[in-house]
Amino acid sequence: MSSGWILALDQGTTSSRAMLFSEDGLVVAEGHAPLALQFPHPGWVEVDGEVLFASQWQAVVQCLKHAASLPNFDPQRIRAIGIANQRETTLLFEKATGRLVHPAIIWQCRRSVEVARAWREQGLEPLIRERTGLNLDPYFSSTKLGYLFQTYPGLFDRAQAGELLFGTVESFLIHRLTGLKSHITDVTNASRTAFFDINRMTWDEDLLHRMGIPLAILPTVVDTAGVKAITDPVWFGHGIPIASMVGDQQAALFGQGCHQPGQAKCTMGTGAFILENAGEASSPTPSGLIRTVAWRLPANKPVYALEGAVFTAGTLVNWLQDGLQLIAEPSETEAMARKVPDSGGVVMVPAFSGLGTPYWDPGARGLIVGMTSKTNREHLVRAALESIAFQIVDVLKAMDVPPSQLEVDGGVAQNNFVTQFLADVAEMTVVRHRMAEATARGAAWLAGLATEFWPSIASLPLDARGETRTFVPAATQAENAAGYARWRRAVERARGWEEVH
Repeated sequence: MSSGWILALDQGTTSSRAMLFSEDGLVVAEGHAPLALQFPHPGWVEVDGEVLFASQWQAVVQCLKHAASLPNFDPQRIRAIGIANQRETTLLFEKATGRLVHPAIIWQCRRSVEVARAWREQGLEPLIRERTGLNLDPYFSSTKLGYLFQTYPGLFDRAQAGELLFGTVESFLIHRLTGLKSHITDVTNASRTAFFDINRMTWDEDLLHRMGIPLAILPTVVDTAGVKAITDPVWFGHGIPIASMVGDQQAALFGQGCHQPGQAKCTMGTGAFILENAGEASSPTPSGLIRTVAWRLPANKPVYALEGAVFTAGTLVNWLQDGLQLIAEPSETEAMARKVPDSGGVVMVPAFSGLGTPYWDPGARGLIVGMTSKTNREHLVRAALESIAFQIVDVLKAMDVPPSQLEVDGGVAQNNFVTQFLADVAEMTVVRHRMAEATARGAAWLAGLATEFWPSIASLPLDARGETRTFVPAATQAENAAGYARWRRAVERARGWEEVH
């Protein structure tokens, strides 16, 4: 008889998932629900809190419905829940009711550009980078909270009165799932706020004071793995330990088996995020990259990661379908890109939400250059797919010592053209496992370690990742250099567009 199961919740930018993992590391049941975002102004992205929670709960219900057909399934034998979540998304909610006082501001949202600019003029940027490992950018939670308090003064008054709580997505979900009893976050999510000191592993009260953010609204920071909350019986009929909470990209790093320094992964979903295990030393960060907390296990030192953020990856493919109507569905893009020998000189810079690593330019805007009367839709599709790989290579080139191999996962990574082109341009081996859901797997593994479902990292079922497909460089160095040089010239044209024009 099975010793039970681990339930992993993976709350992402455009969808929510729930997956039930067996002791051998296989997904035995799963559920999925879309998440409808709102775009009230250009560059603004938000979501209603009730819609977000309903999306995640719908995925859970669907997963458990599928699990009911398993032999000997009993929800009482779900040993623990692990939560992975989209990071930086900022939620401000009532302590007494759990209801948001403003729509959740999604990580992609750029409405806090002016807050970031004002803080930069006040000299906060060096302090933020030194203490938090992050840059001063609208991407992170701090400017989003600053925007809310500066725009709606009544919220600050309520926060000071103890009526409001701040959380990233996992904190909000746990508050709801525990019947409004637990207000916690883990070190990985705390490290994405830009007011958490990753050296001292605590909220930075000096930065909070300078930013005008009350300390009282912040959750208690706990280890990434460890039982710190129990679900209210109203949800599952009995209490289940919540044994891990982890930012989605750190979860994917752990789920890809990158447990040793120097190992790296790239998750290609809505955006693309490259993380390299940097070990236990919080050392200086190469220019253009950020340093974040990868995880902290009980009674262990924190493990850090170097990270590069690409804001637009899967979003670009969706734009080809919904915006330009060049494709009927994303699966068409691989064959279309291969119909032409190259992009015909077309270069696309998809700076829909500015540019991330290594530029950190919120004023950049998307552009397409190099079109002629011979340009067709296959050239445009190929240029779009190439741009995803070029952005990832920008990150890899910013690393002092790039990894020798890159593990990839996520929906875009299933496109063979993208993964092969990435291997060519990066001049690096790219490995894709058959089981693509590294994020949920990482959350499950961490929860399993916390509850001794798996007794140690060495006992984790790495084989459950499935067979691998390896992509090795095929193009010549001259081809790579020419294509990348065109890309960099196009990026320079896209940068600072919002300020200049």
